[in-house]
Amino acid sequence: MKQSEIKELSTTDLQENLVSLKKNYTDLKMAHAISPLENPIQLRALRKSVARIASELTKRDLQEL
Repeated sequence: MKQSEIKELSTTDLQENLVSLKKNYTDLKMAHAISPLENPIQLRALRKSVARIASELTKRDLQEL
């Protein structure tokens, strides 16, 4: 997910996306531990998406104060 797309979403949408992306990341990580994924770069992309959304949520929380 791109940063421009993240900025357009509401805070509740971001929180929902964060939960689902974290779950997907955990599932993929477990699957990769059992048998290697065809495309392990998916893990990196998911991890970066989680970080982008978490950063945007933190930024919004700090702006509210």
